[in-house]
Amino acid sequence: MLDLFQSEIINLLPCDGEANYHGLVLSLAQANDYYQALLNNIDWQPDQAVIYGKHITTRRKVAWHGDHRYAYTYSNTTKHALPWTAELQQLKQLAEQRSGLRYNSCLLNLYHDGSEGMAWHSDDELALGKNTSIASFSLGAARKFSFKHKRTGATHSLILEHGSLLVMQGSTQSHWLHRLPPTTTVSTPRINLTFRTIVHQATS
Repeated sequence: MLDLFQSEIINLLPCDGEANYHGLVLSLAQANDYYQALLNNIDWQPDQAVIYGKHITTRRKVAWHGDHRYAYTYSNTTKHALPWTAELQQLKQLAEQRSGLRYNSCLLNLYHDGSEGMAWHSDDELALGKNTSIASFSLGAARKFSFKHKRTGATHSLILEHGSLLVMQGSTQSHWLHRLPPTTTVSTPRINLTFRTIVHQATS
């Protein structure tokens, strides 16, 4: 894929990690095309979680794709990766070009509107290894995204735009939490693609 954008890369974190915001890396037409293709062609499923022994099904939907049928466990539930689609392969290639890193899997989230978000958390599961890199594409509604330092409580936020890329790497997951706060001002969907590297498991 031709990358038409060479915007300045900004590290949003003052210490203990890297959250490099690449800004818009897709044209509006490209972003619209990918958004529609993913919205219509991905096998979206409600997310599942087990919290304090209670099984919860979210309205937010997810999908998990990868090079192999990787198992990925978070919130005490396990998913097995589906094969790549053509659009995911193309976006993976762009994420690798922009970050200079390799990815073998992608967790997708579909937020139907601003009432759906994500609580404070770190993507520090054992399967991802230490000092992992996560390349996060945003498509659809622009949403606020926030970081909070685990020790100091310091926070930093930005608006993730339609067609933008954020790469979290280094020690970010060890020292920072992140979240997508709910909002009453957004009434349209957002798709988030987080390209990852599974390192600690056998594949089948």
